[in-house]
Amino acid sequence: MSHIIVVGAGQAGASLVAKLRGLGHSGGLTLIGAETAPPYQRPPLSKAYLLGEMEQERLYLRPESFYADHDIQLRLGQPVTSIDTAAQTVTLGEETLAFDQLALTTGSVPRRLPAAIGGDLRNVFTVRTLADVDAMRSVMTKGACVLIVGGGYIGLEAAAVASKMGLDVSLVEMADRILQRVAAPETSDYFRALHAGHGVDLREGTGLSRLTGDESVCGAVLSDGTELAVDMVIVGVGISPDDALAAAAGLQSDNGIAVDEMGRTSAPGVWAAGDCASLPYRGHRIRLESVQNAIDQAEAVAANMLGAKTPYVPKPWFWSDQYDVKLQIAGLNTGYTRVVTRPEATGQAVSHWYYAGDRLLAVDAMNAPRAYMLGKRLIEAGTSPDPEAVSDPGTDLKALMRG
Repeated sequence: MSHIIVVGAGQAGASLVAKLRGLGHSGGLTLIGAETAPPYQRPPLSKAYLLGEMEQERLYLRPESFYADHDIQLRLGQPVTSIDTAAQTVTLGEETLAFDQLALTTGSVPRRLPAAIGGDLRNVFTVRTLADVDAMRSVMTKGACVLIVGGGYIGLEAAAVASKMGLDVSLVEMADRILQRVAAPETSDYFRALHAGHGVDLREGTGLSRLTGDESVCGAVLSDGTELAVDMVIVGVGISPDDALAAAAGLQSDNGIAVDEMGRTSAPGVWAAGDCASLPYRGHRIRLESVQNAIDQAEAVAANMLGAKTPYVPKPWFWSDQYDVKLQIAGLNTGYTRVVTRPEATGQAVSHWYYAGDRLLAVDAMNAPRAYMLGKRLIEAGTSPDPEAVSDPGTDLKALMRG
């Protein structure tokens, strides 16, 4: 019986091994993770878990017993140190394991502040792992001053949670506006107003020059010369694919581990899925940093490892929770030339529809689940409704599907 090893025990890795067993793989199956906790959800870490509204066990994707019950060897707290694709082995410390097929689901790593500007001071945090959140919990006390570095979704979600916990929150974004890399000005405007309404001191077009302090951070000097007293710093300046292990093994990289439409890497018998994988999409390569892609791509790779030969076609969608607003995003807005706004009946509900010419690319829906669902269906069907009809709140969205 063939032995399959999966390196990376996050959402993609857990989904992949479960799917392999579900599809009938009866050979050896090993899931290796660098963290000591079994595979868990990451989105609630910086929200419900940090707020104390969710216990650690509720984060787990499956009960710990699932892996033993399905004859999956779960190797936790044992990072893989090297891969030999020719010999078909992986090394964990002093131990070498042989594989017939290998899947890399190593995910991503947060970008950190350089030590030269104080990034290694105590109480400077990223939000990626259980250990990260456990470490910051004791510092996040009511009245403490926190600086959020980065106005993307990670930074904004951190700001929302800190504000709800009663901290004094400042956020700096080096770009001209928050969410500049991922969203239209209309969406940026919406979230700027939302955070301002909750007392966040949001400074756009302002970078961080350096952090100050002896061992622990106690201050921040901004690019405009402003000095802030801070008790902690949360860094949300993006993530990078965790492809160092793959690169050291000689696998082709292109903003992540390069895979084809089946999920195969440049080495025979080696596959990749999730945040670490760079995949072909509409004539170019992308990485999709989302829970749904991690699940869908991992399950597609599992089927292809067992011989399905079915190309994976991503259906991009994302979400973000901030205060009492749920943002749902369908599609990818790359290359948009026009944004159409559709107001809803309730005050905070609105959706922004991205077009390239007459073609609908994506939808940002804030507290507008109906607009999101219909937009998602339209995009997946390749249907582009008339922008003027979309912007008219009197238009029945279901009629757009028929149009």
